[in-house]
Amino acid sequence: MEGTTRHNAIRTDNRNRIYLYIILAVLVLAIVFLLIKLFFNNTQINAHLLKNEIFLNENLVYTDNTPGASKWSWEFGDGNKSKEQSGYYRFREAGTYLVRLTVDGNMQQQFPVVVKDTVPLIILDSIRISGPTAGVTGMQLRLEAEGDANIFEWAFGETGRVDAKGRNAYYTYHMPGRYTVTLRTDKSPVPVYYVLNITEPLTDIGLVDPSAGGQALMDDFKVRLQAIANGANFNTHYYYLVKKYLCNGEKTTAQASDETGKKNTDFYSYCIGLTFSKNVVIDEVTLTLSPAKCVSLVQVKQHRRS
Repeated sequence: MEGTTRHNAIRTDNRNRIYLYIILAVLVLAIVFLLIKLFFNNTQINAHLLKNEIFLNENLVYTDNTPGASKWSWEFGDGNKSKEQSGYYRFREAGTYLVRLTVDGNMQQQFPVVVKDTVPLIILDSIRISGPTAGVTGMQLRLEAEGDANIFEWAFGETGRVDAKGRNAYYTYHMPGRYTVTLRTDKSPVPVYYVLNITEPLTDIGLVDPSAGGQALMDDFKVRLQAIANGANFNTHYYYLVKKYLCNGEKTTAQASDETGKKNTDFYSYCIGLTFSKNVVIDEVTLTLSPAKCVSLVQVKQHRRS
């Protein structure tokens, strides 16, 4: 009897230990889960408005740079919404609004916005921004201010601060997205805005080996220009040529000859012109290389189909 009692006591003790181990295991898993949630789910929204107090005749400029975000929902408090990452919005009525941003469906941030009645604007809208409207990450872009002013301050929308000063501004984006560039001057009562669409560099197009010979390079150049003239994707072919042959020199001199004569311009302006031209046929391309093996002059012979 005594042996049986002792055996039952041992079995009971073992069972209690098993229950204890199970409880400890559950507690450990809960702690691990909380730690994972604490350390890996701490992404915070990185969004802001250019101004939270505007007039009816002003745009509300908004942007978000939350790391890893892929979906956005901006609610402006008047029933209108936007799914853009960055952009601008104009209210129809004065008042106080609560602008809400939802990122990836679960993270939210709110911004109070005061919209005042419109006041007359001094017409000094002589400041313009010229340059490309699209680009790729890792490639330097150049924007130029046109108009009479002494002070130029550029914010390219990625850092949340002034990125460049002067009439000509250079900037390299690190993340793809749709960015609103803001230019402030000492002669304009309101900022000048400019929208840039930035994408990742293309890696799936065939590259021509620079050692393949001069004719192969010029033929490749000709094919890409003809594609632009035919209405193909501008970014695909333009940035291929700029990066592969021009060493990112968008202002490289371009000479175009056709039945109307010869015109000199920069390469970017020439390519933009191709997108607006119709029935242009690229007959011949001649490239001049600098000692650094960058194209320093592009000469094109072309004509229009009758």
